[in-house]
Amino acid sequence: MRMIDLHTHLLPQMDDGSKSVEESHTMLAALVAQGVDTVAATPHFYANDESVGAFLQRREAALSRLGATDVNLLCGAEVRYYPGIARMDDLPLLQIGESGLLLLEMPFARWTEYTVRELCELADSRGLQLVLAHIERYLPMQKAAVWQRLYESGILMQVNARFVTAPTTRRKALRMLAEGRIHFLGSDCHNTTTRPPQLAPAAAVIEKRLGAEFMSQMNEFGHTALGQNKTVNHSFEKG
Repeated sequence: MRMIDLHTHLLPQMDDGSKSVEESHTMLAALVAQGVDTVAATPHFYANDESVGAFLQRREAALSRLGATDVNLLCGAEVRYYPGIARMDDLPLLQIGESGLLLLEMPFARWTEYTVRELCELADSRGLQLVLAHIERYLPMQKAAVWQRLYESGILMQVNARFVTAPTTRRKALRMLAEGRIHFLGSDCHNTTTRPPQLAPAAAVIEKRLGAEFMSQMNEFGHTALGQNKTVNHSFEKG
């Protein structure tokens, strides 16, 4: 199975993720062993801490230290949302590879009308395809109408593998997957101990409950999305 990990913190010494080149390679080897062939390296980006230029320089240096890998490694960022982000000139430079996908980390609070409106406006401009990171963390904080507006605006959603495998959330995750409300999986791996790369267990749950064809279509959708610079429509809902 060709799988994608859309959310990782495995570039060495970039953020609170991997602390060394050796740890990064161990994390990558674990993903390869699980059947992952494409990895998005998405270190945290905080606009109030550094410029896009400085971030890109640090990312390039980390990538150079990492050296050759056995996966298709695409560099991007997990961009922390802030009011006014739509006016950020260099925002497209933080997309994942050349895909147009932009991974956004949202506030852990009830989002304001301004925030929701800005997301919808940003989703329709700049040639970017928004992907909200680990949406399971925000689900209880937002009204159903908010999520509906975001879906109608074409915004895509990523969840962490743990959301699919945890006994307390598995049923909800599978229901959302079947309804086409989850588009990407990510390990959100930070290290080899407390937050390791664990994508295969989630894929196994999805295959068992929704079928191998569903998982295959989800992976194919992800590869297609990462290979084009335009808005994509999900097509892997379970009928």
